[in-house]
Amino acid sequence: MRRKVSAALRDSLVAEMSSLRAFGVSLCGDKERADDLVQETLFKAWNHLDSFHEGTNLKAWLFTILRNTYFSERRKRRREVEDTDGSYAAQLATPPEQLGHMDMQDFRAVLARLPDDQREALILVGAAGFSYEEAAQISGCPVGTIKSRVNRARVRLAEMLGLAANVDFAPAAATPVIKSA
Repeated sequence: MRRKVSAALRDSLVAEMSSLRAFGVSLCGDKERADDLVQETLFKAWNHLDSFHEGTNLKAWLFTILRNTYFSERRKRRREVEDTDGSYAAQLATPPEQLGHMDMQDFRAVLARLPDDQREALILVGAAGFSYEEAAQISGCPVGTIKSRVNRARVRLAEMLGLAANVDFAPAAATPVIKSA
């Protein structure tokens, strides 16, 4: 239940608008943006008047709301990209998922046809992320044997999948890569 707002408090809110605007301009350097900040501040203050205790410093409370609103929006905007003409959005693309799914099905089928020792070595090093030394210890064989098995498995997979030896397993070359500066 909302408390009844006294006329004095309502008048005090209105009286602080010019101070809020000046503070907003000093924060953002833009009169129009400052007006938006003041409007947002008064909106938030009005909706949360129940948390304000009459007799305390209304001006400080309003300035805190404006300041927090400004810095919250700045943090949000830091993650946003200016794209007024839509050119950035036009560059964004997602490779079709069905192709990746089909490639994964092909890969699983070919992986299953590898000899057990090669498949085990490849999975330990390539998928599970173990070092050659750790994979050798797990498999109970020398490190050189694991390296050889992984290499033979990779070469055999590439042959069975019809891939060039130095293939890049990235999305299609037609898909632009977006790099942050």
